[in-house]
Amino acid sequence: MALEDLFKIVKTRFNDDNVQQETSGTVDIPADLMFKCPRCSAVFLREEFVKSQKVCKNCGYHSRISARERLDITIDSGSFVEYDSDMTSANPIDFPGYEEKQAELREKTGLNDAIITGEAEIRGEKCVIGIMDSRYMMASMGSVVGEKIARAFERATEKNLPVILFTASGGARMQEGIVSLMQMAKTCGAAARHSEKGLLYITVMTDPTTGGVTASFASEGDIIIAEPKVLIGFAGRRVIEGTIKQRLPEDFQSAEFQLEHGFADMIVERKTMRRTIAHLLKLHKKVKCCPPSEKASFAAAEGLNDYTPWERLEIIRNKQRPTVRDYIPMIFDEFFEMHGDRLYGDDGAVMGGVARLGNVPVTVIAQVKGRNIEENKASNFSMPHPEGYRKALRLARQAEKFGRPVICFIDTPGAFCGVEAEKRGQGEAVATNIYKFMTLKTPVISIVLGEGGSGGALALGVCDELAMMEYAQYSVISPRGFASILWKDASREREACNIMKITAEDLVELGVAERIIEEPAGGAHNDPRQAAENIAEYLTEAVSRISAFDTETLLDRRYNKFRKIGVFNENEG
Repeated sequence: MALEDLFKIVKTRFNDDNVQQETSGTVDIPADLMFKCPRCSAVFLREEFVKSQKVCKNCGYHSRISARERLDITIDSGSFVEYDSDMTSANPIDFPGYEEKQAELREKTGLNDAIITGEAEIRGEKCVIGIMDSRYMMASMGSVVGEKIARAFERATEKNLPVILFTASGGARMQEGIVSLMQMAKTCGAAARHSEKGLLYITVMTDPTTGGVTASFASEGDIIIAEPKVLIGFAGRRVIEGTIKQRLPEDFQSAEFQLEHGFADMIVERKTMRRTIAHLLKLHKKVKCCPPSEKASFAAAEGLNDYTPWERLEIIRNKQRPTVRDYIPMIFDEFFEMHGDRLYGDDGAVMGGVARLGNVPVTVIAQVKGRNIEENKASNFSMPHPEGYRKALRLARQAEKFGRPVICFIDTPGAFCGVEAEKRGQGEAVATNIYKFMTLKTPVISIVLGEGGSGGALALGVCDELAMMEYAQYSVISPRGFASILWKDASREREACNIMKITAEDLVELGVAERIIEEPAGGAHNDPRQAAENIAEYLTEAVSRISAFDTETLLDRRYNKFRKIGVFNENEG
């Protein structure tokens, strides 16, 4: 019988339990020949399913895989040196049958406990890696798991290596009682020491990541990645539904749910996981900036164009004007977008991530404008909520840890004013950004792309150097708001715009901005690529120049930049 015919028979008669079925009196079908997807019920030859890294080609379901399988598809062949392979658990609370269960699982899985740790390379990048295996007591975290993770962090700290941990766990191991609970503190403590040395930690959450593992080391990664649609949560669905007596949404505690609510940076499919991790490892290697270029000074010039302030406002509000999403791929060689404030949500009005400017890794933080109603709704018309500013600060602090320059793109009419924003602390969020950016121990360069509106712009505008696009404007309030408040007449918006001194030249003259970036005639929308080249040239020069300052000088310059802004009439005596 041809394999194709056999496949048709099995696909037709394959039962729900994946058990062997007899199709005739003469044909026996091996029980492990086929795989039936538990999500979409598609049937595949198991050999094909394994070749696809155990991902369903029909619906994208990511099946659970063993630690050894994960190791094989992630690291460079032959590079793995295992740590603590012979470590086994005691029975700290004398739980009946625990030793026997452990012996049975060691025989069945070939593991001594629920995690493998060691040193490896991923596309040539050295790291310490740990992979949990749900076949071993659902990868519950007992004393061995906690100890191996702590030792992995300690060795990585000693060797100045990044840590990659693939998590998959049902939580703390109840058979070890309070000893298991204490592993949460042990692993977090080791991760914190590793972090204090400025080293990278990437968490990859796989199915399932729950309980005490979610509530400890799994949620502490500098970058948190998840596979699609995996279960991530603290308390289980049945526990929550039983407690609150309500049916939970289907996507509750999924990777996508976590991304939306600010607790994951990105969702990455298994087929691209190795490449993504390798790129992130390379982006976090410390690289010296090139010597400052003497070519580009970008000094302020008078009469860059003959447009009035009101005409410039109309230019920057042009629907075809490039947004930061247009500029990023034209300015940076690589960009990995990160999501979430780790507190509440992910604000579409602020985007950020790690990128490469030439050969220099940088952190990019940007306010996002849209070109149509759908894009503007997604970004809340570039008016950030508190979680947007908190995401920006999280990424800025991460940049400080790794010594990366921070590049902020400002383009907002202002922070969002609404009931929910006030409930979540809009004023506090803006204030904290201003306060923390002032003492950030890494270079900060901000560019106003279009509108710079009030404190909502300043929250990303506390920097070592502020550059303005030629037609950009930066103001204490919108011209319409200015006219409405001071003159009680919003119709005088144009008049207000022309007297407020909010153009690029005005900002340089007032000591608020240092540089003006030339735009194509009539505005950046007439030649977006040329505008992007001008921005990239400026940033390359500025990053090199400002990165040359030591930390003390950098902070003194930043403080004095704002300290000297102001015009006074003082009477002597």
